[in-house]
Amino acid sequence: MMIAVAVVATVLLAGAALLAVVRLERGPSMLDRTVAFDVLTTALVGAIAVEAAFSRRTESVPILVVLSMVGFVGSVAIARFAAAEPPKENSADGPRPDRAGRGRRGPDRPDAGDSPGAEAERQETP
Repeated sequence: MMIAVAVVATVLLAGAALLAVVRLERGPSMLDRTVAFDVLTTALVGAIAVEAAFSRRTESVPILVVLSMVGFVGSVAIARFAAAEPPKENSADGPRPDRAGRGRRGPDRPDAGDSPGAEAERQETP
Protein backbone atom coordinates (compact mmCIF):
# COMPACT_ATOMS: atom_id res chain seq x y z
CA MET A 1 0.00 0.00 0.00
CA MET A 2 2.84 2.38 0.82
CA ILE A 3 4.36 1.84 -2.62
CA ALA A 4 1.09 2.75 -4.36
CA VAL A 5 0.76 5.97 -2.34
CA ALA A 6 4.36 6.91 -3.09
CA VAL A 7 3.89 6.26 -6.82
CA VAL A 8 0.66 8.28 -7.01
CA ALA A 9 2.21 11.18 -5.05
CA THR A 10 5.31 11.12 -7.25
CA VAL A 11 3.27 11.16 -10.45
CA LEU A 12 1.16 14.09 -9.23
CA LEU A 13 4.23 16.03 -8.12
CA ALA A 14 5.97 15.36 -11.44
CA GLY A 15 2.90 16.65 -13.30
CA ALA A 16 2.84 19.79 -11.17
CA ALA A 17 6.56 20.35 -11.76
CA LEU A 18 6.17 19.87 -15.50
CA LEU A 19 3.30 22.36 -15.71
CA ALA A 20 5.28 24.82 -13.56
CA VAL A 21 8.27 24.59 -15.90
CA VAL A 22 5.97 25.28 -18.86
CA ARG A 23 4.56 28.35 -17.08
CA LEU A 24 8.08 29.50 -16.17
CA GLU A 25 9.07 29.37 -19.82
CA ARG A 26 5.95 30.91 -21.33
CA GLY A 27 5.41 33.72 -18.82
CA PRO A 28 4.10 36.22 -19.96
CA SER A 29 4.71 38.41 -16.90
CA MET A 30 7.19 38.29 -14.09
CA LEU A 31 4.42 37.55 -11.60
CA ASP A 32 3.35 34.49 -13.62
CA ARG A 33 6.92 33.27 -13.48
CA THR A 34 7.03 33.92 -9.73
CA VAL A 35 3.96 31.77 -9.14
CA ALA A 36 5.46 29.05 -11.33
CA PHE A 37 8.68 29.24 -9.32
CA ASP A 38 6.64 28.80 -6.12
CA VAL A 39 4.85 25.77 -7.54
CA LEU A 40 8.13 24.25 -8.74
CA THR A 41 9.74 24.78 -5.33
CA THR A 42 6.72 23.27 -3.60
CA ALA A 43 6.76 20.27 -5.92
CA LEU A 44 10.45 19.75 -5.19
CA VAL A 45 9.84 19.96 -1.43
CA GLY A 46 6.98 17.48 -1.83
CA ALA A 47 9.13 15.08 -3.83
CA ILE A 48 11.86 15.14 -1.20
CA ALA A 49 9.22 14.62 1.51
CA VAL A 50 7.76 11.62 -0.36
CA GLU A 51 11.23 10.12 -0.70
CA ALA A 52 11.92 10.71 3.01
CA ALA A 53 8.62 9.12 4.02
CA PHE A 54 9.08 6.16 1.67
CA SER A 55 12.63 5.42 2.84
CA ARG A 56 11.78 6.28 6.48
CA ARG A 57 14.78 8.60 6.82
CA THR A 58 14.86 11.87 8.70
CA GLU A 59 18.14 13.23 7.35
CA SER A 60 16.35 15.14 4.58
CA VAL A 61 14.23 17.26 6.95
CA PRO A 62 16.86 20.07 7.15
CA ILE A 63 16.98 20.07 3.34
CA LEU A 64 13.20 20.53 3.28
CA VAL A 65 13.39 23.44 5.72
CA VAL A 66 16.18 25.21 3.82
CA LEU A 67 14.49 24.70 0.44
CA SER A 68 11.21 26.04 1.81
CA MET A 69 12.97 29.11 3.22
CA VAL A 70 14.76 29.75 -0.08
CA GLY A 71 11.46 29.53 -1.96
CA PHE A 72 9.74 31.89 0.46
CA VAL A 73 12.51 34.49 0.51
CA GLY A 74 12.81 34.34 -3.28
CA SER A 75 9.09 34.91 -3.73
CA VAL A 76 9.04 37.82 -1.30
CA ALA A 77 12.04 39.43 -3.00
CA ILE A 78 10.49 39.08 -6.46
CA ALA A 79 7.16 40.44 -5.22
CA ARG A 80 8.95 43.39 -3.64
CA PHE A 81 10.71 44.27 -6.89
CA ALA A 82 7.56 43.67 -8.95
CA ALA A 83 5.67 46.18 -6.81
CA ALA A 84 8.28 48.84 -7.64
CA GLU A 85 8.32 48.04 -11.36
CA PRO A 86 7.06 50.96 -13.46
CA PRO A 87 4.07 50.27 -15.74
CA LYS A 88 4.79 49.44 -19.35
CA GLU A 89 3.96 52.09 -21.93
CA ASN A 90 3.07 49.65 -24.72
CA SER A 91 0.08 47.99 -23.11
CA ALA A 92 -3.11 47.18 -24.99
CA ASP A 93 -5.02 49.84 -23.03
CA GLY A 94 -2.62 52.58 -24.04
CA PRO A 95 -0.27 54.51 -21.80
CA ARG A 96 -1.20 54.64 -18.14
CA PRO A 97 -1.69 58.06 -16.58
CA ASP A 98 0.92 59.21 -14.10
CA ARG A 99 -0.66 59.17 -10.69
CA ALA A 100 2.39 60.15 -8.67
CA GLY A 101 0.90 63.49 -7.60
CA ARG A 102 -2.47 62.14 -6.53
CA GLY A 103 -3.28 62.96 -2.95
CA ARG A 104 -0.66 65.70 -2.55
CA ARG A 105 -1.57 69.15 -1.36
CA GLY A 106 0.12 72.21 -2.66
CA PRO A 107 -0.47 75.84 -3.54
CA ASP A 108 -1.98 74.92 -6.90
CA ARG A 109 -3.96 71.95 -5.57
CA PRO A 110 -6.38 72.62 -2.72
CA ASP A 111 -7.41 69.80 -0.46
CA ALA A 112 -10.51 68.01 -1.75
CA GLY A 113 -12.39 68.51 1.51
CA ASP A 114 -11.70 72.24 1.85
CA SER A 115 -14.31 74.87 1.34
CA PRO A 116 -13.68 77.55 -1.33
CA GLY A 117 -12.58 80.05 1.35
CA ALA A 118 -10.11 77.70 3.03
CA GLU A 119 -7.54 78.15 0.25
CA ALA A 120 -7.67 81.92 0.64
CA GLU A 121 -7.21 81.59 4.43
CA ARG A 122 -4.22 79.31 3.91
CA GLN A 123 -2.60 81.85 1.55
CA GLU A 124 -3.09 84.73 4.01
CA THR A 125 -1.53 82.84 6.90
CA PRO A 126 2.28 83.26 7.06
